[in-house]
Order: sequence, then structure tokens, then C-alpha cells
Amino acid sequence: MHRQRARSVRTAVDSRADSVHTVRTGHAGGDRVRLSGFDLLTGPWYIPLTFFYRKTLDAEALRDSLARTLRHYPVLAGRLRRDADGGLSVVCDDAGVRFTEAWSPDAMGDFGHDLRSEPVAGNLVREVTAFGVVDRDTPLLKIRLTQMRGGGSVLAVMINHTLADGASALSFLQNWSHEHLGLPWEKPNHAREVLDSLGRPSPSAAVREGRALVTVGRLRRLAATARLAARRLTTVTTRFHAAELAAMKEDARASLPGSGAWVSTNDTLTAHLWRVYGQLRERPADAPEWLGLVVGARTRLGGELPAGYWGNCVSSSWTSTTAAALRTASLGALALGVRRCLESTTEDKLRDEIAFLNSLRRKGISRRVMSARAHDAFDASLSVNNWSRFPLYGVDLGGGRPFWYEFPDVPVPTVHITPTPDEDGGRDVYLCLLEEHAGELAGPGWQARLHPFR
Repeated sequence: MHRQRARSVRTAVDSRADSVHTVRTGHAGGDRVRLSGFDLLTGPWYIPLTFFYRKTLDAEALRDSLARTLRHYPVLAGRLRRDADGGLSVVCDDAGVRFTEAWSPDAMGDFGHDLRSEPVAGNLVREVTAFGVVDRDTPLLKIRLTQMRGGGSVLAVMINHTLADGASALSFLQNWSHEHLGLPWEKPNHAREVLDSLGRPSPSAAVREGRALVTVGRLRRLAATARLAARRLTTVTTRFHAAELAAMKEDARASLPGSGAWVSTNDTLTAHLWRVYGQLRERPADAPEWLGLVVGARTRLGGELPAGYWGNCVSSSWTSTTAAALRTASLGALALGVRRCLESTTEDKLRDEIAFLNSLRRKGISRRVMSARAHDAFDASLSVNNWSRFPLYGVDLGGGRPFWYEFPDVPVPTVHITPTPDEDGGRDVYLCLLEEHAGELAGPGWQARLHPFR
């Protein structure tokens, strides 16, 4: 029997900067790439990803292979500029990527669920702030390589979110890995104008009225942002092994309502986590409980995007039930609801969203769009972002595969699902919750509810 444990306390890696380099490609084309409506949704924050390696990485070799890789990612070596209509563009001027070499007086720890780490990005608040990026000489890709005493390396990668979603960020890292190892890789396509051209208002009133995005006034947006900053969240991690997931899926299958219904392992795990969180919150029986799913749009746009499209290309879909139903419904019924929520992200819905975002940019109010569920993000919502098919542990940069990946805290209650380091069919789950909920979930009683199928 596998022993399960959830941890929320993190230890900081002592990472002391030694030298800072600017990595350039040597090819400044000067093109101006206008970012899409999907790109503008995120704001100019950074995605901090941290990878831990047993072997020591070669900093000079990494810079060389990075420069070669960046020739096919000119936006990463460029700078953000504000357009006249309030949108954003990247000037591909080869201003460069920041590559910091650092060292630690400590030996490499056995990082994982039992030893969590802060994302290793130097002063994280300074590094990931969205202020001071647009119309500044601020790198859009920042890398920090920390060499640990006695061997081993920690690689922190921060990509500005306006340029890439999770799938694109990981495809860049995998392509860098392939370039570093001398392997072939597919070159990306940066044709944002093709994505924007797919916009078309839906003929369905239900689709238009059910948009997950709304426009708000400046004061309301500032109030929502301040509310996010005022709540403290903590990330708890736990692992679901393949056998446990199989038992969970079998339980859901046995309780599926109707004949011919089907749900995936990820549908089942998502439903289970949503139900446990609903039990943990104990909201009134008739209170609404909302589940938001981050959904990749590339394969849902009718095959009209270029192969290897690189940028933000995700949507979100929402489903809801009452708190009482969430706590008592069968796992199969909840998993089927998750499946239907995913399938509601149709080509028509996505084209409508693209057209809607394009219209906001034309009106100069792109910065006033936000999630329709932002007002109840802490009280009634849970967002799920599933990266279980991403090559998180395939980023080999000459030192073998990473043995651990660290995910940062995010501003709202979120479930982040990833593969395990062994990629054995299990799932690592990062639950970023309000501190009081995270503390309870880490206790033995709630651990038993979280892992009833082990």
C-alpha cells in the first residue's frame, strides 16, 4: 500500500546570484507581432516554473543552445509595447533574454511531496510583477540556474504569460531540450493574425449569453484585483498512484447514470477533488458551487490553426451544482458533469470568444475584461488546470530528466494536475487553497477523504 502525504510548508532554496548574462540570437528582424485577444486575457505576469536535477547542468552550453532555440522564438527575445488601441505587441528586436547564474551553499535536497520548495526565481515578487514590463526594457523570458553544493542544479524559467499558455511554455522547453541534445524538433508558428481571423459571433443566443468573460469598469476591476491580493493561499500537494486512479474510475463507471456514458480518468479525478473541496467548505445546502475548467483550444478550432501554433490558446468552461448535490452525488454523476463541461467548449463557442475579444480590442477596452466568476472566486468557485499530458519531466538539458517540478501559488483556489516524475500513469496534484482550508486538508482525517481508493 502506497503511503500518501500532503504537504504545504515550503523551504526556500538559498540561491545567490553570481553573474547575469543577456542571451541574444544575433538576428534582430524588427518585426512587430501583435498579440491576440487570448494573449491579452492574462496580463503581463510571468509563469514561474522550477525544475530540479540530480546532475549539474552546464551553464555555458545552456546559453549556447538557448540562443539557437530563440532564433525560432523571436518574441521571447523581444520587448512588449502598447498599441494605440490599448492592445499589446512584441517588437522582435533581439533585446535578449536574462540568464542568471547562481550558486547555493546547500546540498541538493530530496525535493518532492515531503520537501516542498519555493519557486527559485530570486526575489519572486520583483521578478513576476506585471508592472514595469510594457514599454520597458524588460526581458520576457528570465532564466535562473542555481548550482547546488556537491552537485545538482535548479532551473527556474519564467515566461511572460502574454506570450504563452502552459502548453506553449512546455513546448518551448521541450524544443530547447531537443536543440540542446541535437535532436530534431518542430518549429513554432507565431501567426497571431490567423487566430484572430477565426473570430465569428455565435448565432446561438445561449452561447453569447453564456460567455465566461465579462467587461467591467475600471474601479470594479481594481476592487477585484485588491480582493485577490488580500486573501492568503497555500498550495498542498499529494500524489494519486495509477492503481488508486483505476479504482476511482471503476467506482465512477459503476455509478454512471444511463447507458453508453463514458468518462476519463482525468474527469473522475477532477470530480473527486471538486467533491472533497465542497465537503471541506461546508457551504449552505442550496448555495451554488462552481467548477471552472481550463480547456485547450487548438484542436477544437476545426484544424484551421497552423501546425505548431505558439501563443495563448485556451478557454475556460464552467459548470455548477448546489453544495448539497456536490457533497452527496455519486462520483459517476459528477464525473459525467465534468465531461459535459469539457465538451461544451465547442468550435462555435471558441470562435465567439475570439470575436468578442477582438471587438473589445477595437474599442480600446481590452484591459477591462475578466472572468465572469471573478467575484466569487474564493467563496463558490474552484478552477482546474490539467497538465497531466504535458512533457514536464521531459526537459532534459544535458543532466538527465528533472526529478521534481515546483508550481507556484496562484491568486485563486486552483487545482493543478501534472504527471508524476516517473510518468507511470499516476498524477501529482497541487491544490492551491485558502490557508485555513489547506491546513485542514493536510490533516489525517481529510487525507482519508482525499484518498479513499488507495
